[in-house]
Amino acid sequence: MRVTVRLFAMLRERAGSDSVDIELAESATVADAIAALAQDPEVGDLAGRLPLRIAVNREYAAEDAPIHPGDELAAIPPVSGGDDRVRRARISPEALDVAAVTALVGDPGAGAVVTFQGTTRDVEKLSYDAYAEMAEPRIQEILRECVERHDLRAAAAEHRIGDVPLGEPSVVVAVSAAHRGEAFNGARDAIDRIKAEAPIWKKEVEGAGESWVEGTVP
Repeated sequence: MRVTVRLFAMLRERAGSDSVDIELAESATVADAIAALAQDPEVGDLAGRLPLRIAVNREYAAEDAPIHPGDELAAIPPVSGGDDRVRRARISPEALDVAAVTALVGDPGAGAVVTFQGTTRDVEKLSYDAYAEMAEPRIQEILRECVERHDLRAAAAEHRIGDVPLGEPSVVVAVSAAHRGEAFNGARDAIDRIKAEAPIWKKEVEGAGESWVEGTVP
């Protein structure tokens, strides 16, 4: 079936239209609609990176909710009333700028800023792969939860993909808080969860040898 999805804000701006049409199976669910949007030539590159919600007939719907012919669908990106304390959650192929990530968490009420950077050691380089479309929203959610749990003023994180030479950072996490205890705890919690939950993989490269680093199931 052919379904029209209404677009708003940055999605509408990207498409140059207030809606897009997607093709779905008769037994499609909201999850299928989200996947179809991520493949759409007009908005797919953006829709695939955003943690979207779908409204069906003007109500937020669970991902397993069915879609029927004639339903009104709307793609809802993160709303402006959300938590603006999460300043960045990004996967990047470029070298990371630690100072720039740290600057993002500046806040007049912050008495402490903690920045963690994970760097390549012992080997010539690390090579990272990531399911970026999933990793970015997952990191964003981790930071949001850390902000709430540790009473942070702000948080930001950036993870590099591709080759990261010896001594260069592959991940940067920066947080700010009123006091150093909250800042240290928040930064530790954030990096530990990013390493455990974000779909990112690394390969150690030394000369002609290379091997994937063992991990755990998220």
